[in-house]
Amino acid sequence: MSWVTSFSEGARLQVKVQPRSSRNEIMGITGDCLRIKLTAPPVEGKANKKLVKFLGQVFDCGAGKIRITRGATSRRKLLEITGVTEEEIRRRVGDCCRKRE
Repeated sequence: MSWVTSFSEGARLQVKVQPRSSRNEIMGITGDCLRIKLTAPPVEGKANKKLVKFLGQVFDCGAGKIRITRGATSRRKLLEITGVTEEEIRRRVGDCCRKRE
């Protein structure tokens, strides 16, 4: 499976989260996952909330359009983002990775 795929209402995104980082950032693509660093700790859902909020800002869609469908207690997660196309996600992730260089 690719790190991003389309579905009828938007796109599915596989991510691997690294909590307790110094800042929130997209690190790039490793294998079949988008690697993301988050400042929040992995306790009481804080990292999940930060992930959804951060990606809502990155993809300019709002946190309400992002749902964790698998891996809520794991570092590897499957997200569904409604109203955003696979191509738009690829473009915005590419933009984020270029800014870091």
